[in-house]
Amino acid sequence: MRRRRDWEELVRAKLAGLAIEPREKREVIEELAAHLDETYEELRGRGFIEEDATELSLCQVKDWPDLRRRIQSARTKENVMTNRVKQFWFPSLMTLLLSMGLLMLVQVFGPNPWTPATGGRLRMMPMAVVYVSWLLTLPLIGAMGAYLSIRAGGSPRAVFSSILFPVFPYLVFFVVSVGRWLGCSGLSFSAGKLRANN
Repeated sequence: MRRRRDWEELVRAKLAGLAIEPREKREVIEELAAHLDETYEELRGRGFIEEDATELSLCQVKDWPDLRRRIQSARTKENVMTNRVKQFWFPSLMTLLLSMGLLMLVQVFGPNPWTPATGGRLRMMPMAVVYVSWLLTLPLIGAMGAYLSIRAGGSPRAVFSSILFPVFPYLVFFVVSVGRWLGCSGLSFSAGKLRANN
């Protein structure tokens, strides 16, 4: 009669060279050994002799090297996906959520962009004045994203991406808006200067 320990030794020998973490390797070996042992006991219960039950149990795995490759590939992909989530997506989404939440607070409780002007008409303040407090918090929010990514073992590229991903659209919009505002002011100044010279 084979013992569970015998099955574990056999599986360990068959899966030699399995390049995964020791804890995972031990779990895989124990699981496969338990499966082979259950099959063996079931066959013995149906009246097979020990040698035949052992042989039929081992036939459950047709190609041990192929099984080893498939286990290794599955465990590696699982770890890559987990690392990608921890190192990039979680910090990026936290940064995006925090920046959007602060933007909402600035819009609700911050300065009012409409200010009274002469003649009773309302005029709008430049966007930079309204959102300066929010823009000043973005580097701190980005630092938090970088900290989360570094803590999860992220590469420099993942850290940089987790910082830039949530704030990049806002910064582009801000730069384009300021550029247009400065461009329009510059054009009206130049047109006024040309009229004065004529």
